[in-house]
Amino acid sequence: MLPQNRRLRHLQGIYLRNLSFTRPQGRAADDLEADLPSNKLQALHDGPSPQLHHAHSSESLLPTRANARRRSTNLANVSPITRQKQLEYTVEGRAADVFFSLHCHEREEPVYISEVGERAINFNFRFFDLSQAGPSVTRKSQFIIKIWAKRQLSWSLLLTEQVDLRSLNYLGSLRNHHFPPNCLVFHLVDGIYSFEVSSKRPEPKQGPTLPTSSYNALMKLSNLDNSIQDALATREALTAQINSLLERTPTAADAVPQAQESAALAAKYVSVQTRALRSAQARRAELQSSIEARRAAIQEGRDAQARAAEDVKHAQSKLPASKALLAATRESIHGQRRRICEDLAQIFPISPSPMGAPLSFMICGVPLPNTDYDPTSSSSTEDSLSAGLGFVAQLTNALQYYLSVPLPYPITPFGSRSSIRDDISMLPDSQREFPLFLRGGATAQYRFDYAWFLLNKDIEALCVSAGLKVVDIRHTLPNLKYLLYVCSAGRDEVPERKRGGVRGLWAGRMKGRSVADDGASVSTAGSKSRPGSADSEAAGGAKAREQLMGRVAGTSTGSSSASKENGGGHHALGIDGPSTSLGSVGSGGGGIGLPFDEGSTKLTLRTKGLRENVGAHA
Repeated sequence: MLPQNRRLRHLQGIYLRNLSFTRPQGRAADDLEADLPSNKLQALHDGPSPQLHHAHSSESLLPTRANARRRSTNLANVSPITRQKQLEYTVEGRAADVFFSLHCHEREEPVYISEVGERAINFNFRFFDLSQAGPSVTRKSQFIIKIWAKRQLSWSLLLTEQVDLRSLNYLGSLRNHHFPPNCLVFHLVDGIYSFEVSSKRPEPKQGPTLPTSSYNALMKLSNLDNSIQDALATREALTAQINSLLERTPTAADAVPQAQESAALAAKYVSVQTRALRSAQARRAELQSSIEARRAAIQEGRDAQARAAEDVKHAQSKLPASKALLAATRESIHGQRRRICEDLAQIFPISPSPMGAPLSFMICGVPLPNTDYDPTSSSSTEDSLSAGLGFVAQLTNALQYYLSVPLPYPITPFGSRSSIRDDISMLPDSQREFPLFLRGGATAQYRFDYAWFLLNKDIEALCVSAGLKVVDIRHTLPNLKYLLYVCSAGRDEVPERKRGGVRGLWAGRMKGRSVADDGASVSTAGSKSRPGSADSEAAGGAKAREQLMGRVAGTSTGSSSASKENGGGHHALGIDGPSTSLGSVGSGGGGIGLPFDEGSTKLTLRTKGLRENVGAHA
């Protein structure tokens, strides 16, 4: 490529060789080596500027000696570690991080910025392509290159060179060349060029012969190109003039569309604002209704608060009486519970077993061990054990109602065939019922033991509700006796049973029967009310009461005479038989036998078809 044809678009890469940060002061480097006479220095001082510039000579000016010999004795007699450290210091003193930037005279921003080369002396930067920068850049043959370096922590401008591609010297390759410090090498499309190294004529390229044109044809082509460029410039100038005229003198045809567009835009804004106004009005109405509802609710709350305050004010005057009534009721409940527990202790007497081991008790004369027994015992022992557990089950089931303590495991009291249910454990529904009696077999033995354990847990729950601490839940009767003893204990006297009781219930039943029998006579007396109502009771109450008292008196007389006739004075009340002494009450004649008659009357219980082995309990 001819030097005058070199352009920036032909530049593909840049190399930097022998990075150096030292600059000669006073004299050039080649002058210092040659030790030239002072006439050159005098000529420099006589010049317009006393500043010294770098010499562009690439070779040493010292005369070569035939017998010159290289001396390498500086590092010959030192240790390898010292030699290695000296080389590292030399490299560290000259190595640095470097990048370059390309600039044009008409532009402030750089045309191209290379990547950063790290910690080196010779740099081979990546190739680049400037064809995308535009013809204003690619057609230039002159540019400015700036070398930036960083040795410690900050970047600094190391070198600035104005490059003219037409004055570069051809090198061919990077081998076998001695480059001066900070030497720039340029890689063009046809080879490698440099400033400071002597030029070498490029080798001619071997290529096919291309047809060419005559001088006249080339001149015509140049004239045509100039005409085209002039036409393009004229077109650009006319376009700029027309645009300026249109901007200065707007016509009415252009004003109408602009006005229509402005009107349409204004109408759009108006519609948007109208919708926003409507939504705001709806929101305001909603908020107003919500505020009114809140005000009404607040007023209702205030009224309710005022009524509550008034009720509290009135209730405060009744509070002492209510507290006293509550205390009295609690005391009465406690007293009744004491009396009931004493009655239960008398009904189900628990006493120590005279012939048993320590802490062995019996209930109602039936001994019951403390969860330890012999599975191979006789049938009479099994019956005794089942009967004792039946008594305990009945007593425990009654205590849960009188003490208001629900049992965790419900009990079904049925004498010596009682059972208990476990609704807490994860068991099938068909296996939740456990018997409190022995049946025989290993499975039955396990279920009986588990049922006894559940019964002890129920007794423990009753003791915990009374504030008692159970030491061992296996002691069934001791824990139960301790519970009855604590629940019936107290300093005050045990309250009496309320009047009425069973006698009052039986009198009410007989009163209802008598009223039902005499309903016809009461209704014929002129009353229009139905039998058994409040009006009929008020109308015929006196008569029914007289009849009832007469029957009771006749019964007492008949019973005394019958006792004299029988010679014993004992009444036999048959529970199972249909012919009882109470059967004559409904007929209106004869005596009446009441189970609560006082005096010397004794009641006996006849059992039909039930045989008990009394000797087994002895």
